[in-house]
Amino acid sequence: MSVEIGHFALVLAFVLSLVQSVVPLSGARLGSERLMRVGEPVAVTGLALIATSFAALTLAYVQSDFSVLNAWENSHSAKPMLYKITGTWGNHEGSMLLWVLILALFGAMVAFFGRNLPPTLRANVLAVQGMIAAAFLLFILLTSNPFTRLHPAPMEGRDLNPLLQDVGLAIHPPLLYIGYVGFSISFSFAVAALIEGRIDAAWARWVRPWTLAAWAFLTGGIAVGSYWAYYELGWGGFWFWDPVENASFLPWLSGTALLHSAIVMEKRAALKIWTVLLAILTFSLSLLGTFLVRSGVLTSVHTFASDPTRGVFILAILMAFIGGALTLFAIRASRLAPGGLFHPISREGALVLNNLLLTTAAATVLVGTLYPLLIEALTGEKISVGPPFFNLTFIPLFLPLLAAVPFGPMLSWKRGDLPAAAQRLQFAFAGAAVSGLVSYFLIDRASVFAALGIGLGLWLILGAVTDLALKMGVGKVKPSVALRRLKGLPLSMFGTTLAHAGLGITTLGVVCVTILETERVLVMQPGESMEISGYSLEYEALQPFTGPNYTEERAHFAVSEVGGRPLGEIVSAKRFYTARNMPTTEAGIRTMGLSQLYVSLGDKTNDGGIVVRVWWKPLVTLIWLGTLFMMVGGAVSLFDRRLRVGAPSRQRATAAQGASS
Repeated sequence: MSVEIGHFALVLAFVLSLVQSVVPLSGARLGSERLMRVGEPVAVTGLALIATSFAALTLAYVQSDFSVLNAWENSHSAKPMLYKITGTWGNHEGSMLLWVLILALFGAMVAFFGRNLPPTLRANVLAVQGMIAAAFLLFILLTSNPFTRLHPAPMEGRDLNPLLQDVGLAIHPPLLYIGYVGFSISFSFAVAALIEGRIDAAWARWVRPWTLAAWAFLTGGIAVGSYWAYYELGWGGFWFWDPVENASFLPWLSGTALLHSAIVMEKRAALKIWTVLLAILTFSLSLLGTFLVRSGVLTSVHTFASDPTRGVFILAILMAFIGGALTLFAIRASRLAPGGLFHPISREGALVLNNLLLTTAAATVLVGTLYPLLIEALTGEKISVGPPFFNLTFIPLFLPLLAAVPFGPMLSWKRGDLPAAAQRLQFAFAGAAVSGLVSYFLIDRASVFAALGIGLGLWLILGAVTDLALKMGVGKVKPSVALRRLKGLPLSMFGTTLAHAGLGITTLGVVCVTILETERVLVMQPGESMEISGYSLEYEALQPFTGPNYTEERAHFAVSEVGGRPLGEIVSAKRFYTARNMPTTEAGIRTMGLSQLYVSLGDKTNDGGIVVRVWWKPLVTLIWLGTLFMMVGGAVSLFDRRLRVGAPSRQRATAAQGASS
């Protein structure tokens, strides 16, 4: 019965989304405050209905109700409870339901927290959110119904894809979807402002918190997905430029540009037209990612569906929203004031350079991702664009951006002094140069790129710290005064420092593991040992193990320092899921400080040995530690009161005028 309730709730949510799409928008056009306010309760009620629907599907998974086609295809009674729950969104239908649930949550948050917005803007934003919700709810109901029944009900399910039965995949999709869907608010604000024909600094202030929240969650989603692929797939890499990986990276790049562009618009009332366009393009890239994952045009471990009908439907949604928004932009852009002027050497100029490099890098990734699809569609020939292309095109664009990051906060608004900014960064540059030279002479004299990369990572970290120190007045005032200044700094300042330093930390990790890692592949017999980067690895035995819904053979390795003390054990395994008839590789990883010893098993040999692939990955954990810093930086900035307070409401403004008179 709960399944039918969930289905009915989804139908009601679709009807309410249509009401939300039409009534507030009509109220804004007619100047009717009563009609405009309809969007708020409808958005909250829609959230409650979709949450009810999602809870009903989750209950079917928890109870192993295999009369539900979706649960039968993606669950198993012996599966651990955690993966029964996460299996709800470990498939196409369930993940789309989670997508619209998060969309409804953001719409309800606008209704609840947006009471200080101008009524017409709030009504238009909620109407656009309603249109997006209606489109995707219709998509689910017509092509991806998660509540389809089976009769008679099978006794057992087919189990979830083994690669998705992992804690990382329990966390990765929700984080990623919050990022994807969060940019829909920026999109809705942009379209609403174009409908109204008015964009100002207050608009940027309202958009920034939503953009920042979406960016922080998307950063976390990409990082968790990267780490999952790193340890679960047994290949030892953290990024492969897979098309679906690129689909998540594209809105991150444009979202980062949008975040910085909105700062210029809020502070200087400049880049208005560009900021609105970025808001449209960022969510458009999120929709493109949704299309690529679910259309069947790509084959990837990340993809959920291969049904062309679904792909055509999503493509129609994508064309309607992107095409409609860009058409509205083309009509309205000429009527929008361009904003304030500024000197090229200024903080605004630095942020424009930031935007130029980020969007160009995003365009490069987009071309590399879509080009094989275009060639196949036109000629039928299948080609692949892999890491060599992206490394040769993306990295040369991104390196100047990283080098320029510390200069931005050092420049003044409107007109800056580049030599003065360079002087303020002299200690950061000296520290980065010294670290680069030390790494060249003491670590790897054969690699100039390693030295430059390490120096660049330290340059970003020290530049962020320098900015904070200068605002404290370190070296110019007493320590007690500097501490008081530190306590008085806005939280957004700390957030910027953490985010920029996190970028430097991730850069360090990427450079060190890419250039300095060591790899060995060999066949080992029980009792044999091998050495790698100062560590000894002894293969002890291969033992069978039975899990709740799988069997596996575990290889035990004793780890010690070469000629020194024992450090413990690494267990690596080859796992087999019976219901799916599918093997997986479970890498064995031991973290030592910030580095890792990584062991992956290959096939067994006829003489009783086993192929073992071992990596020593120096400072690899910095990759994900840096992304954590970036996420925390975004969260800290969100708590800044200046980002949480928009323009005063009409009632407050009236009260203030009455008090002053």
